[in-house]
Amino acid sequence: MYHVYLDGMELPVTPSKITAKIKNQNETVNLINEGEVNILKQPGLTSFSVPILLPATPYTFSNNSIDIATMLAHLESLKVEKAVFPFIVSRVTPGGQLLHDTSLNVSLEDYNIVDDAKEGMDTTVTANFLQYRDWGAKTVKIKQGSTTGSLVSAGVSAGGKQPAKSYTVREGDTLYNICQTQLGNGEKYLEVAKKNGISNPSIISAGQVIVF
Repeated sequence: MYHVYLDGMELPVTPSKITAKIKNQNETVNLINEGEVNILKQPGLTSFSVPILLPATPYTFSNNSIDIATMLAHLESLKVEKAVFPFIVSRVTPGGQLLHDTSLNVSLEDYNIVDDAKEGMDTTVTANFLQYRDWGAKTVKIKQGSTTGSLVSAGVSAGGKQPAKSYTVREGDTLYNICQTQLGNGEKYLEVAKKNGISNPSIISAGQVIVF
């Protein structure tokens, strides 16, 4: 079973396929005595192409009951607001055991909305996402009388607040978003799931207490 989440919102129908492309940044050059050689570089940003089916009526294979208008409005908001959000693909066995997952911060690059008579009243969307990596200028803070300094991101406090020791799940929460807001890093959700004995991080219930 697959569960796909965009910004904490689970897609109503699991896509039949998701295409991920890891971009190459290697370069080749011609040397006088060696001929063509390959200069290896770090991989580029990963892109995802995701077909999304938005059913007009509930199906037995639907994961949830998000209506078409709500999902389209959410996609528009992600694009207009230039949002960076988590893209999660959770793969679990029928018994609920987590196999492995894909979890990246992405941006919505573009999407197509198609109303096709062959799909009845359903709407299909093809959305393309691109991995987002944090970046920004660095500043060096040097204490008076010291010859060394600490490198920190501009505008980011070196201290930071102490994370809460526990959190009570609310309706609509996802474990990724809880870790993002409470710990400042959504990528820790697998670690938190293991600590709390949660076999499937995609399934948490309102009122459940998460310990960090």
